[in-house]
Amino acid sequence: MRLSRIIMALTVGLAVVAVPTAAGAAQPQPAPTVSDTPQPPPYTPVLASLTVNRPTIYLGESIVLTGRSFAGREWVDIEISRTPLAAPAVGTVRSDGSTVAMTPVAFQASAPLNVRADRDGVFARRYTPSETGLLTFTATGRESGRSASIELRVLPKKGPHLPVTGSSLDTPMKVGGGLVATGVVLLLGTMLWRRRNRLGAGGTH
Repeated sequence: MRLSRIIMALTVGLAVVAVPTAAGAAQPQPAPTVSDTPQPPPYTPVLASLTVNRPTIYLGESIVLTGRSFAGREWVDIEISRTPLAAPAVGTVRSDGSTVAMTPVAFQASAPLNVRADRDGVFARRYTPSETGLLTFTATGRESGRSASIELRVLPKKGPHLPVTGSSLDTPMKVGGGLVATGVVLLLGTMLWRRRNRLGAGGTH
């Protein structure tokens, strides 16, 4: 009788001790926070660039277009558009009092240029414009899709400026002086001729 009571008491005690342990094990664990999870580095897009060695040239001169940060060995298409230099700006007042409401229209200057970048994504291309105006070059990689633009101002061709020297002025001055002297001689001769005619006419009477 006593043995059965002792066994029963031990069983109840073990059950009471096991209940809190099982309850603690069943509790959900907190989820890891975002700061604990390693994050990938932020994505930085690669931007291509396009430059010219001279921003302003005269018609007949050449420039060099240089592109960088394109994909290695890819073909790059360069579109060229032109805006006339003499086009009035928006808001310009005309002689009749009206204002310009439209921007100057840009149109294609010539056929696109095609150039292949080297393994580092760099290219250089020489170009000679055939018309004046504000040219806009837009380079786009066929594979990467990267694009960049640059402007170039093409002015009318400069005319020759002949320097004025002392020798170039001597001849006109000499010619002018000779003409003046000739005129004076002719004037004096005419006056003497008239005077003689008058005297001769008076002597006959």
